[in-house]
Amino acid sequence: MNHKILIAPVVLGLLGGCAAAPRQPTINAVAAPASASMAPYQWTLGNSAKAHKDMVAAFGRVGLKPNEYLWAGAVPATGDSRVIVDRLTQMAYAYKGDVLVGAASVSTASRGRVTPLGEWKVLDKRPFYRSKKYNNAPMPFMQRIDEYGIALHGGPNPGYPASHGCIRLPMKFAEKLYALTRVGSKVVIEG
Repeated sequence: MNHKILIAPVVLGLLGGCAAAPRQPTINAVAAPASASMAPYQWTLGNSAKAHKDMVAAFGRVGLKPNEYLWAGAVPATGDSRVIVDRLTQMAYAYKGDVLVGAASVSTASRGRVTPLGEWKVLDKRPFYRSKKYNNAPMPFMQRIDEYGIALHGGPNPGYPASHGCIRLPMKFAEKLYALTRVGSKVVIEG
């Protein structure tokens, strides 16, 4: 079976908490092959699979329920922070350096909407923000990753894709992640 990278064009107005369509992300990898032991990713650098293994090793957990999160008792003082989001499994993983410090269930874009794949950076952070596009909807602990409004933020997390495009996080996890990251922190979205 021939697997290709599928990057759907982003349509204006499909993104949660967003004002317009995002730019295309930087993508420098081929899609992972689908097999009985591997989920059918459209695009991955292998971060999601490694993060899942790190979660099992660090926390002894294989999966999380909606709105559930895990956070380490101690966070390393040094190292860059980064976030891995897995659209396929609806999970997010927080790292400080090479150490996994948190994992959470998330809610990404619902059918017909887009949470963009690729490598991003936190461009803006605000402890409380309101969507300019979606009826002034609250976006607590907002961390914007593109110039049009796709962001990580606290919000409803039903355990399946339900957002307009943003990555909704359990509220306490969103608060901890907000404290961990800085403008410029790396965000990788696979799935």
